[in-house]
Amino acid sequence: MKKQKLWFAMSLGWLLTLLSSTASAAEGVSEVFNSINGVMANVMFFDVFFGAFGDNTMPFIIAWLIVGAVFLTIRFGFINLRMMGHAFQIIRGKYQVKDAVGEVTPFQALTTALSATVGLGNIAGVAIAIIIGGPGAIVWMIIAGFFGMTSKFTEVTLAQMYREVRPDGRIMGGAMEYLSKGFAEKGMSGIGKVLAIFFAILTIGGSLGAGNAFQVSQVVGQVKNEIPFFANGNEWMVGLILAIAVGVVIIGGIRRIAHAAEAIVPTMVIIYVSTCLWIIISNMSAVPDAFATIWNGAFSLEAGFGALIGVIVQGFKRAAFSSEAGIGSAAIAHSAATVKYPIRQGFVALYEPFIDTIVICTMTALVITITGVYNSTDPSIVSMIENKEGAALTAEAFRTSISWFPIILTISIILFAYSTMISWSYYGERCWTYVFGESFTLVYRLIFIAFIVIASVTSASSILDFSDLLILTMAFPNFLGLYLLSGKVKVALTDYLAKLKSGEMDREVGR
Repeated sequence: MKKQKLWFAMSLGWLLTLLSSTASAAEGVSEVFNSINGVMANVMFFDVFFGAFGDNTMPFIIAWLIVGAVFLTIRFGFINLRMMGHAFQIIRGKYQVKDAVGEVTPFQALTTALSATVGLGNIAGVAIAIIIGGPGAIVWMIIAGFFGMTSKFTEVTLAQMYREVRPDGRIMGGAMEYLSKGFAEKGMSGIGKVLAIFFAILTIGGSLGAGNAFQVSQVVGQVKNEIPFFANGNEWMVGLILAIAVGVVIIGGIRRIAHAAEAIVPTMVIIYVSTCLWIIISNMSAVPDAFATIWNGAFSLEAGFGALIGVIVQGFKRAAFSSEAGIGSAAIAHSAATVKYPIRQGFVALYEPFIDTIVICTMTALVITITGVYNSTDPSIVSMIENKEGAALTAEAFRTSISWFPIILTISIILFAYSTMISWSYYGERCWTYVFGESFTLVYRLIFIAFIVIASVTSASSILDFSDLLILTMAFPNFLGLYLLSGKVKVALTDYLAKLKSGEMDREVGR
């Protein structure tokens, strides 16, 4: 292990030195992103309305997520409402038993998954949703978050059911496992294997795009606004600092990532939500109008039905990017949790979209709407809007109420991005390992760190499009698995609820 760490450090140092000396050449990566965007958009993002509403389209993959989440919510009897109390007891540790197997606690798995979702999607993503779809998009983000709770419950339960505990004690779990094994149970092993590899490749790309490059680009946009030294060609230095900080953690694997997430996530959420509440309370007189603006924008037909479709699409798209419900990514982290019953970790996962989208995204939306920065005519803010610099726009919203807060927000953005990157590095690594084997894990880690520096000098707009395509496309193979295996989850859920009602679960704790 010591030799591996030494070799990793030497390779990382050489790679970062090379990248920093040639960072300006990395701008060409934007062209690569744009090329991939065009190909994937034609495949997964065709308009299900076939152009009936002009530029306001309903991409197939968004419709796929909506229908799937609603179907699962109805099939499981609105489990996202019924079991929130029980889920909280599990998070508190009430139902931990000695014979449970895993690498991390249920709470650590939750914070690891939350560290990947509670981040710039809540700060930058909400602002971008408002920039493109108007304040009304937030209502659809909340609706998507509500139904997405059940999607998350289903995929996490399946990840626990089909996970593989390897000889070295490390766990391989996630959509790639339940796709390959679940389809094999149905006599479709070939299709399942193809879908599993497809999902793994998308996750690897998503980890480098949404889980890495997008995070870095938003950090750079905010940092250079607050510290001019990092502008005008010095952006790569921000990437270099982040790359070193990420490299220090990810070499330790899921346990070190989980410990880091467990420390970072609660702190950054409390700081951010408290500040949002301060601004909202300070501008209480403007809150009713803000809610009215958001609500009217969500259902208004003033600009036509096509415009309404555009608002809905932006809400669901940004919700998927923020909470990742139905995408299958968080299932990888939850598969490592130490629980006796797979359903139990599924209940824990209900809290992810709730905290991420319903609570935090709503806070951000209210701050942006109350301050009105989304329709500002200030040239500097207009530039942020045009370049989709969502984090910087949110910072301006905070600045209107607390002149010095953008400094605190900059720190929050860095922490949010950092926690997201370390979690997504694990998702990408597990999928890389699934495809190429354990012996090539180090190669992925080096590639991941290299992308941090590359992203610091790459267009935020092209990265955003690239991230959306990869992340949302993951929902296609993942939901095929959720549909096919939902019956198995239903049986396990019925059995679990019967044991819970009979008191068997409580008796197990006392043994």
